[in-house]
Amino acid sequence: MAAAALAVLAVPACSSAARPAEATASARVPLRAGLLTQERLPPGFELLTAEIDSTTTGAPHRPASTVPIAEMPCSELGVDSFMTAHAPPAEDVAVGLQQEPADGAGDGWFGQEVLDRYPSGRAAEVMVAIRGAAQRCASYTRTLGDGTPVQDVVSTAGAAVPADDILVLRIVSAHPGQDDPFVTETGFARIGDVILTVQQVVAQNPSAGVRAVLVPAVEAYRAAG
Repeated sequence: MAAAALAVLAVPACSSAARPAEATASARVPLRAGLLTQERLPPGFELLTAEIDSTTTGAPHRPASTVPIAEMPCSELGVDSFMTAHAPPAEDVAVGLQQEPADGAGDGWFGQEVLDRYPSGRAAEVMVAIRGAAQRCASYTRTLGDGTPVQDVVSTAGAAVPADDILVLRIVSAHPGQDDPFVTETGFARIGDVILTVQQVVAQNPSAGVRAVLVPAVEAYRAAG
């Protein structure tokens, strides 16, 4: 379940082009060494290493598309692998994450951390494109396979994360006949030419898992350098 549907929304925060020293530093970090470890996770979270198909040779999750993020359908914002399809990185790694529900009931929190490395300057361009797509797709309707219409609303929020650029994207999906909407959320942190992503599997009444994991994830990556 941890590798299933994950969310995406955008928030502008401290946006800046990568300085040469930043890009050089990110290039020195082996991506797999920069992933979260169990010791760095907040209390209650654990790694799901068997749930994610990770690689350091490329992004295997979806075939590359000739359609850039700026032109992709709004419905792609809710797909966890839209970056590998519409802005393929040169290299990526990933690990699954989960948080058991505090009261022992419900589905808990499931997601993953992804590190995507891009050629020099490209990561900053991808962040701009994601932010633009979220603004373009502030509200849209998509249709499920059974014909059910779903209204998606995209919003943005900031996060206190020590990165060169940060986005937190949130999609609230209203289904006909259901009082509680489904929520998907993704945090993006750019560090030089690497984009670190913490993705949450779509859920109703989600916890604040993305924000809880984003800071230690950035700290783990920086420590690896």
